[in-house]
Amino acid sequence: MASVASPVERGVPPIRAGKGHSFLLRRLHSLSGIIPVGAFLLEHFISNAFATNGPNAYGAQVKFLTGLPFVLVLEIVGIYIPLLYHALYGFYIWFRGESNVSDYPWAGNFMYAAQRWTGAIAFVYIIWHTYTMRFTGTHLLTHPDAAFDKVQTELQHWWAGVFYLVGIIAASWHFSYGIYLFCAKWGITVSERSRKWSGRACTVLALTLILVGWLTMAAFFRPQWRDHWKNPPATEQHTMNDNAK
Repeated sequence: MASVASPVERGVPPIRAGKGHSFLLRRLHSLSGIIPVGAFLLEHFISNAFATNGPNAYGAQVKFLTGLPFVLVLEIVGIYIPLLYHALYGFYIWFRGESNVSDYPWAGNFMYAAQRWTGAIAFVYIIWHTYTMRFTGTHLLTHPDAAFDKVQTELQHWWAGVFYLVGIIAASWHFSYGIYLFCAKWGITVSERSRKWSGRACTVLALTLILVGWLTMAAFFRPQWRDHWKNPPATEQHTMNDNAK
């Protein structure tokens, strides 16, 4: 009986040497999506989840992170540069059309498109989120106790809440499916059975991250903390008064 080639195997070709200088670039692109960008994403989900314990717990976590030695160097070298490379080279692969979409079955074609669109959405969301949290309003490196109020104030705009939710879903999907692709391309999952279980595990991870993100957002709307933004702590009130001068 003639065997039918697995659509997953055709849809996820392994990364092999001997394809010019782009081999190393594609290796770095694939690896950067897991370490350090993916590791930072997981840390970000965990740190933001402290909001479910209230403003004080959230502020304490932000204070811990912003108080790390050489925090700016860590952010630039460990987050911004790898993220920028992963995003820009990802756009290059997308617009260059290096992957042959015609080789994909319908499901694979959908996954191919979803991975790129979620990556684009997540990238825009991360830029916007970083800009609003780090470069506008209260400076959280010097006033980490104002972090909860700053996020809560931003979420008072319905469009910001929608964008947060869309960004969380996009980042969760992109990272989780990226792990599946990473395992397949790097030869970690070589059999159809192993890829099937990898796909299930990555689906569970995506749903878990989306749930954690949703619960974190919901914490900013809890009745006991819902109006916390109307009475910011003294440090934030002082900053707001300084900005008004």
